[in-house]
Amino acid sequence: MTMLDLDHLLHYWNATQWAANVLMLMHLMGAMLLGLILGYERAYHGRAAGMRTYALVCMASCAVTILVGYPDQWFGGHMAGGGAPPMLDPTRVIQGVVTGIGFLCAGVIMREGMNISGLTTAASMWAASAIGIVLGMGFYFAAIALTLLCASLMMWGAKLEAKLPSHPAISVLIRGAPGRKFEQRELSSFSDGIGYRFAPGSLSIEKKGDCEEWRFVCTAKRNFRGETLIRFSSRLNDLPGVAEYRVTHARN
Repeated sequence: MTMLDLDHLLHYWNATQWAANVLMLMHLMGAMLLGLILGYERAYHGRAAGMRTYALVCMASCAVTILVGYPDQWFGGHMAGGGAPPMLDPTRVIQGVVTGIGFLCAGVIMREGMNISGLTTAASMWAASAIGIVLGMGFYFAAIALTLLCASLMMWGAKLEAKLPSHPAISVLIRGAPGRKFEQRELSSFSDGIGYRFAPGSLSIEKKGDCEEWRFVCTAKRNFRGETLIRFSSRLNDLPGVAEYRVTHARN
């Protein structure tokens, strides 16, 4: 009898394994829902980590943790490989994998000024490691389900996030004409008048020669969808003394 015998392979799909996998799927879906709710609070306030990032991390963490609850079902109930070694402790391997992937994920997160990119990619890489762990432990159905849930989040999570009420944040740079001196109250009033809230804690002022350069963040009072930047930038010409400006998303 070999490891590839049909009787051994079928242990990965027997009734007990199915029950464990379905219970794991319920946990994963619950974790995804809670992650979406938590991430929506951050997305609503224009923060960098949004619904997809939180849901992916929450699901992956759940997937790795729930494995510990079914030791008798590891590797097809210890049957597909002819029985598990008595001193086997896969949780140590899992700990090493998750830690190592964490360092790898940190390398894909980039920050440029107020703009942060790569968070969802990093979360999806971490989720991919969890999928590999779940699959390696013999929970085939749960691994497939986790893959489909993660893929669904990455494909449609942003569309869902865009349709929900939120306050997108934008990063603004204004360079004044020579001799032009801006005031915080003036910029705050201007932003408020076109539907944005000025964030005083984000303000930085730099003077180059005779010109002032102001950098700050504004959050939209409502979700203007694809016109968040255009709406603000198109009105900057109404502000006297603006020589140059740059408006970008403050999160990604």
